[in-house]
Amino acid sequence: MSFDFKNASPEELKKEYERIAKETGDDQFFTKKELNHLPEILLQGEQVLAFSSGFMNGNTWLVALTDRRIIFLDKGLIFGLTQETVDLDKINTVSGETGLILGKIAIQDGAIQRIIDNVPKRSVLPFTNRVRDAIEARKNKQHAPAVPQDDVVSKLERLAALPEKGILSPEEFKEQKVKILSGA
Repeated sequence: MSFDFKNASPEELKKEYERIAKETGDDQFFTKKELNHLPEILLQGEQVLAFSSGFMNGNTWLVALTDRRIIFLDKGLIFGLTQETVDLDKINTVSGETGLILGKIAIQDGAIQRIIDNVPKRSVLPFTNRVRDAIEARKNKQHAPAVPQDDVVSKLERLAALPEKGILSPEEFKEQKVKILSGA
């Protein structure tokens, strides 16, 4: 079941962020400002799978994993909101290290390696594992066999003849057409 981040109330967002934070071990302490801006950055239907916080380039950043990409957000006092994104398809490696209290996450995409330091230790492993799972899920989704276009066209052609024969009403035709086009 998906959560509508773009249209959720502040209370619903807070509850969803608390659920994700509990699962991934982040305390949201340093990134409340960034979390407030996250729904503005998300694409329609995009789902937040995990987030963590840490230091990158001398500032505190929110690192949010979605089902499509990783979003880096920094809400500065003077310069406003800074945003960087990396599509999951572009990520080469993700790794994490933990120390006594804090850890770090490294995300490599092409020639760029982003290192997020001072990450809460308890969020390093859950975050990196979720990134790997999301990359794998995205690869599997892309390699899923698609319905051949010819098959869809032939189904639509056969369906179009049914209202003319009085077998389907116009409403039933529209309903069946949507099903065919959606792959159901």
